[in-house]
Amino acid sequence: MKITDPHDIAPEAPDCPDEAINDPASPCYGKTAGRPRAADKEARQLALLHTAAQLFLEKGYSKVSLEMIAREAHVAVRTIYVKFGGKAGLLSAVISKGRARFFADMTSMETDPRPLEEILSDFSLRFLELVSLPSFVSLHRMVVAEATSTPELADTFYQAGPRQSREQLTRLFIRPEIRARLRPELPLELLAVHLTNCLLGDHMARLLFPEERQPTTEELRQQAAMGLDLFLRSVLR
Repeated sequence: MKITDPHDIAPEAPDCPDEAINDPASPCYGKTAGRPRAADKEARQLALLHTAAQLFLEKGYSKVSLEMIAREAHVAVRTIYVKFGGKAGLLSAVISKGRARFFADMTSMETDPRPLEEILSDFSLRFLELVSLPSFVSLHRMVVAEATSTPELADTFYQAGPRQSREQLTRLFIRPEIRARLRPELPLELLAVHLTNCLLGDHMARLLFPEERQPTTEELRQQAAMGLDLFLRSVLR
């Protein structure tokens, strides 16, 4: 598996988790412990997600244990169970945090007043920026490789990633004024899948032969425009 920067799917680790204060091997050893502030708690959680993302990408999901993550992140295994419910919950949080970097500030598709074409243009570029990250490609390849032997991995990835995008788009397509512009014989559940397929293009090649460089924003904008044009031509009345 090609190793890529886990910062793309989980933020950079801060310096001193609580559990590191009493660890002689940690640079945080000996620092005074106190009641953590909300910002400190958030930073420590991001540090844990960063460590988990790094290990998943380097070693593969099935080869990473909670004990390994806890040791590298200087936290207790119990902390991971309490916060995330286990390894699958931890991976789900990693994916959700990564996805939020691209969609968190986007107006809800249920209420966005812009024309359909503008809403989908905005979504399309954000979507391609996300799935074109080298770390996302590596994550997707890992999921495909281990899906049969580790069903929870495939389900976790789908629930935190593709399903979120499909439900996000469906909330747009079911709006009465939007539905009125779409061909009535097309089932709603097909539309979101069709759009993402139009945007992705030759996704098989992306998985089998990852590019040496990440596409530029202009290249992604052109790809988004072509994919969206193909979609609209096939679904509008």
